[in-house]
Amino acid sequence: MARRGAHDWPHGAWEGSVLGSLWLDTAARPAPRPTLTEDSDVDLLVVGAGFTGLWTALRAVERTPGATVLVIEADRIAEHATGRNGGFCEASLTHGEENGRRRWPEEYDVLHRLGVQNLDAIEAAVERYDIDCGFARGGALTVATSEHQVGWLEPEADGFLDAAAVRAMVDSPTYLGGRFEPDETAVLDPARLAWGLARAAEGQGVRIAERTRLERLRREGRGVVAETSDGVRVRARRVALATNVFPGPLRRTRWSVVPVYDYVLATEPLTEDQLAAIGWDPAIGVADAGNQFHYYRITPDRRILWGGYDAIYHFGRSIDPGHEDRAATYRRLAEHFAATFPQLQGLRFTHRWAGVIDTSTRFCAFYGVAQRGRVAYATGFTGLGVGASRFAADVLLDLLAGERTERTRTAMVRQRVVPFPPEPLAWIGIQITRWSLAREDRTGRRNLWLRVLDRFGLGFDS
Repeated sequence: MARRGAHDWPHGAWEGSVLGSLWLDTAARPAPRPTLTEDSDVDLLVVGAGFTGLWTALRAVERTPGATVLVIEADRIAEHATGRNGGFCEASLTHGEENGRRRWPEEYDVLHRLGVQNLDAIEAAVERYDIDCGFARGGALTVATSEHQVGWLEPEADGFLDAAAVRAMVDSPTYLGGRFEPDETAVLDPARLAWGLARAAEGQGVRIAERTRLERLRREGRGVVAETSDGVRVRARRVALATNVFPGPLRRTRWSVVPVYDYVLATEPLTEDQLAAIGWDPAIGVADAGNQFHYYRITPDRRILWGGYDAIYHFGRSIDPGHEDRAATYRRLAEHFAATFPQLQGLRFTHRWAGVIDTSTRFCAFYGVAQRGRVAYATGFTGLGVGASRFAADVLLDLLAGERTERTRTAMVRQRVVPFPPEPLAWIGIQITRWSLAREDRTGRRNLWLRVLDRFGLGFDS
C-alpha cells in the first residue's frame, strides 16, 4: 500500500496497520502451556487466565503455601481484555470517586484506602517477582477540552490546573484545564504483567493449562467436579470463576454484564523531537473528562497508545472477532488524535485493535458465591480490571474460605448488581444512553433519561 503524504494526515494514517494488540505482538510472548489431558484432584480450580484468574492463583499459594492450584484457560494467557487494554493500573475499586461516593457514601473512605493498599501491593509484587512490565507510577492527568468540562473538574478546588499549567505537562491546543492525581495510577505493559504473574505462580507450584475450556460444573461430596470440553474431569474442593465477560457455567451472572467493544490505536515510535514537541512524561497517563472519553499514554518503546471514545455494544450480547476491525471507529480515533496533537502531523499508526469489556450497571466489579459456597465469582470490572483484579482475587479467596474480612464486610462486595434487561430492551436502552451521554458531552447538561438512570443507580459505561 502506498504511503500517503503528510498533507493527507490523518486520513489513512492507520491503513496498513497490524490488526492486533501491540502488547501481544512481540517475540517475548511465551509459547502456549499444554492443554489439560488428564483428570486431576486439586484444592482450588481457577477458571480463566486473565488478571483475575492469575492473581487468584498467585494469592492462593501466597496465602496457603503448598495448596494445589490449577488454572485452566479456554484460549491463551492474556489473550482477551488482559492483553488488549491501555495499561492503566488504577487504585480505584469503584470506577472513580464520584461513582463510589454516590453508591457507597458511608464506606467510600474505606474503599479508597483498600484501593490504594491494593495498588501498593501490585507495585510490591512487580518488584518482588522481578516482573519486567514497564511499571511506572506517575499518576493520571484528566483534561478538559470544552468549557463545561472545566466546570466538571471543579476549578475552585485545590489541585485544579489552568490551561497553561496543563499544557506545561502535556502540550495540546485542545486543553482548557485539568486535574492531576499523582499517586493513584500507574502505567504498565499489561501482557508482560500477566506473563510475569503466570511465571510467579508456577514458581510456587501452580499448574496452568491453556486451550482448556470448561464445559460444566456440578457438586460432588464436599467439592465440585469440573469437566472440560475434551471430557477431562477436575475434582476441586473450591472453584474460582474468572471468565469476566465470557459466559460461564452460572446462569445468575449471564444477565449482569454486557460485552462492550473498546478500540485502540498505537503509533510508530516517536523521535526525540516529536517527544519534545509534546513535553510529556511517559510515566503519566492521560484521559479527557467527557463521557465519551479518550485515554492515552506513552508506551515503554515511546509510542502513543490512543484509545476509547466509542463504546460499541452489539445486539444480542454478541462477542465475535468480526467486531474488532471497525473502520469508522479507527478513522474517528485518528481524527481526534490529529486534533489533539497537530504538532505530530504525519505520524502513522502501526497497530489497531479492539477488546471486549465486561460492563456492569454499577460500573465496577461485583462478587458472589454458588454451589453452597464452593464456587465464587467476580466480574463486571467495566474497564478498571488491571488494578481491581488483584483486590477481586483476595475477595474470591475470602469468600471461598468463608472468612469475614474487611473486604467482604463492605456493601460493595455484599450487594447484588442490577442486571441488564433482555433483548431488544438492552440494545434500545444502551443506544438511548449512548446518545444521551454524547449529548451531555456537547451541551454539558444531563437529560431526563440520564437523570432517571442516576436515580436508580443504573448506567452504561466502558
